[in-house]
Amino acid sequence: MKQLSYLKGDRVIWAIVFLLSLLSILVVYSSVVTLAHKYKQGNTEAYLIKHAITILGGIFIMYLVHKMKYTLFSKVAQIGIFLVIPLLLFTLLKGVSAGEASRWVEIPGLGLTFQSSDVAKIILLIFVARTLTIRQGQLEDFKSVIKYLLVPIGFICLLIFPANFSTAALLFSNCLFLMFVGRVKVKFIMYILGACVGFALLLGIIIFQFPDLIPRGATWKARIENFSKGDAKNNYQSEQAKIAIATGGIIGKGPGNSTQRAFLPQASSDFIYAIIIEEYGLFTGFAMLFLYMILLFRGIRILRDSEKTFGGLMAVGLSFSLVFQALINMAVAVNLFPVTGQPLPLVSMGGTSIWFTCIAIGIILSVSKSNADSAGKEEQEVITE
Repeated sequence: MKQLSYLKGDRVIWAIVFLLSLLSILVVYSSVVTLAHKYKQGNTEAYLIKHAITILGGIFIMYLVHKMKYTLFSKVAQIGIFLVIPLLLFTLLKGVSAGEASRWVEIPGLGLTFQSSDVAKIILLIFVARTLTIRQGQLEDFKSVIKYLLVPIGFICLLIFPANFSTAALLFSNCLFLMFVGRVKVKFIMYILGACVGFALLLGIIIFQFPDLIPRGATWKARIENFSKGDAKNNYQSEQAKIAIATGGIIGKGPGNSTQRAFLPQASSDFIYAIIIEEYGLFTGFAMLFLYMILLFRGIRILRDSEKTFGGLMAVGLSFSLVFQALINMAVAVNLFPVTGQPLPLVSMGGTSIWFTCIAIGIILSVSKSNADSAGKEEQEVITE
């Protein structure tokens, strides 16, 4: 097909994007019944159209980003790292709140909101990939690792931490993974992990002994206690998700036949994986997991094929970030983790969060396209000779 010739880069990643996007549209249309009755007089088509436009807009953004030269993102991160800090500070102090957390920034005049942490995640991962590339020879001692990597990573994660603990923890973990791939000495990473364990223990003591001492401390304490006790009353969402998964069985109830969508408050977003299994069965649930793992594998393959270290590190870092988030979302749905509020990338209903995911994948495809172009030039040179 001629249209496919415009899609450069890794075709497998493009296929994964289209498959997950199609599944997202189908499941969101099914799972928004309760929202439609509450806010749209039962008009589910309004949510369907809005979500489909969001998905198509995201794919268009992905297409535009993948056409760019990936080296441009090095300069973007170099400037962006200094812009996300005031953006995160503004979000904490003046951002749009939902529940107890201030996570969103409203774009004046457009009525759109976005999570500043979504911007920070992409910028920080690209910045870490850039730092690992240009300062590889300077990261031989722990002081240099602290100066060039831990200070910016820690500062940005701490700014995200008060309103969104799970995102801060995931982002810090992603950066550690990228440092490992970028050949930072393992003993330095172990030092950092040891410090993280100490911080986690201190945080746990504060949360359980003095929950009001830090913002959202009481909320975190309640989530941990409810998860550990397994109390059905206080774990309402998790219990409803488990019912959805259990009743879905191997082949599911069929598209649009979910029962638990009427009981799950976040059926179209945080717990959409449970609805997918209920309607399409465990087989589809495992197939989705397989698709995300293929995405990670393709990111690793892009790293292997990259002539330039920066592009490869950026691609594998962003791939791991998306897949790790997906695994956390799935673990929450099957009650392996406490509720975190992390959406399922490319599948959960959302607005700008889908677009930022598409930007990340577009960057990965940009690196892949560059690798393919380089390989094509080498092959042409061999033929010419």
